[in-house]
Amino acid sequence: MHEHVESILYSEEQLRQRVKELGAQITADYAGKEPVLASVLRGSYIFMADLTRAIDLPVTVDFMAVSSYGTGTKSSGQVEIKKDLSDSIEGRDLIIVEDILDSGNTLYYLMEILKARKPASIRICTLMDKPERRTQPIVADYVGFTIPDAFVVGYGLDYSEKYRNLPYVGILKPSVYGGE
Repeated sequence: MHEHVESILYSEEQLRQRVKELGAQITADYAGKEPVLASVLRGSYIFMADLTRAIDLPVTVDFMAVSSYGTGTKSSGQVEIKKDLSDSIEGRDLIIVEDILDSGNTLYYLMEILKARKPASIRICTLMDKPERRTQPIVADYVGFTIPDAFVVGYGLDYSEKYRNLPYVGILKPSVYGGE
């Protein structure tokens, strides 16, 4: 375990198993379809890669880069699209793949923009859901884990661009990010 991690919340094996289950659920729900998986970068890239391999359907992938955090630990409430989707989603079944659903500000904003592009459907798949912090009426269709209100890193999630490469999801020590 990394010295800045207080405890491991989900091990590599727990992550692998849950992603496999999510992939099976999406495969069943989209049988006969070819959904577009849209990763919200950067935090979801590892989850997206594993999820894509766990779905037994023809899928296409695309990426968006969106920021509402800057370098802090709490959402600023201001959402900025830094990289938009490369392809049209009109008439397509879209699954937004997110690392963590926290306040909901980012996904609420994204949903409004993406609905205007006339996809056949939009669903949200998040690795982690932190409902205690929700300020927007957003509910994920696929949830890997519901987590407590703690600052988590690893498996793509970061603090100040560090810790993404940890193979597990851990709770970061508050002393690292200036928390109580």
